[in-house]
Amino acid sequence: MRRRDFVLLLSGATAWSLAARAQPSKVARIGVLYIGLADAESFKKELREGLRELGYTEGQNVAFEFRSAEGKLDRLPELASELVRLKVDVIVALYVPCALAAKGATRDIPIVIVAADPVETGIVASLARPGGNITGVSLMSAVLIGKCVELFRDMLATTRRVALLTNAADPLFAKLILDQAQRAGQITGIEIQPITVRGPDEELEAAFATIASGRAAYRQPRLPAALRMPGA
Repeated sequence: MRRRDFVLLLSGATAWSLAARAQPSKVARIGVLYIGLADAESFKKELREGLRELGYTEGQNVAFEFRSAEGKLDRLPELASELVRLKVDVIVALYVPCALAAKGATRDIPIVIVAADPVETGIVASLARPGGNITGVSLMSAVLIGKCVELFRDMLATTRRVALLTNAADPLFAKLILDQAQRAGQITGIEIQPITVRGPDEELEAAFATIASGRAAYRQPRLPAALRMPGA
């Protein structure tokens, strides 16, 4: 999915939640909670543009409250509570830690999430019927990582080791990914080499050097920064 399509999908879910809650005569307020995207300004711009295409223009009928944890997960609960105190009409929560923080902060304000495995991580009851005040977009499933390992075995019979690059910013989803990869590794006879990045891009060079030294056959591909999940 292209990032533009993704933002439009997110914008559509947000607009739907606004229509169900906000009064037509007042300016709707959207709270946006995120961990700290490398290109946050680009994401903000595209979110504004996506909502504008759906009839919501900043300064006219919508206002934004952006809150970044700046990479510090322990700040998320307080930031989510701050958005609740501001009485925003909708909270947009990017990725699992933000979604869980928003869920813990309110059962009344609609929450639009972008998260991986929202069922397995306990955010919603099911994808078909999430329940409560939460809707949104599920980007990927940890099960797919296990399937990727199986595909390597099918495509490259000589594969003996696969490196898995995860982000410590989302430990819950990272564990789900690793569990699935290791389970598939046991079935296929492939060794899984887990590499955890605990910070932004400056750690990646060292991580890739470690992967190369381990002679792994594969490195988990990285999405564009605005679409990147903290667990992957």
